[in-house]
Amino acid sequence: MKKLYWNLLVTFLLLSLVVILSPGEVSTHCDGLDGPVVLAAQRALESGDINPVLIWVQPEDEDLIKEAFKKAEEIRKLNPDAKAMADMYFYETLVRVHRAGEGAPYTGLKPGGRDLGPAIPAADKALKDGNIENVTLIITQTLREGLAEHFHNVLAKKDFAKDDLEAGREFVEAYVMYIHYVEGLYEAALSKAEGHFPEEAVEHEGH
Repeated sequence: MKKLYWNLLVTFLLLSLVVILSPGEVSTHCDGLDGPVVLAAQRALESGDINPVLIWVQPEDEDLIKEAFKKAEEIRKLNPDAKAMADMYFYETLVRVHRAGEGAPYTGLKPGGRDLGPAIPAADKALKDGNIENVTLIITQTLREGLAEHFHNVLAKKDFAKDDLEAGREFVEAYVMYIHYVEGLYEAALSKAEGHFPEEAVEHEGH
């Protein structure tokens, strides 16, 4: 029970840290042609039911998306080429508005099949399987490796000769990176991972 608690806590900490320190990397999952936003758009266009996409935008943006959906439906009826153009127009509009709702810029749709690393595919698969264990293992290992790397890097540089300024500065650089990493994890533990996240890196005061 204690091990399970630790694994879940570590998972929360690292996922929160990813959101706080590098939200741009996380958010791009929704930019992909095989991402959840475009997949929702595809379902909506094929079924004629717009509700699957409205959950991806803010309430104040619903009318804009409804208008884009209506236009896309009309154009899709013309011919296959028009259908493809209408679909892409709707995908781009939806993702752009979704990103704006996160406080993030729209940088275009990304191709499907991108390498998203192990965590995001595992997180999506966990939702399908109803089992978070593999995500927990990935995050726990990543967290421990990251902490160990920063720790040993600064540890190896702390016993420098007092007159060796270059070595001293290398120690300071490693120390600051180590402390910021630990500080980021601690702040993540105190934060609430909810709502939409703006693409702003957390700024820490220097040590």
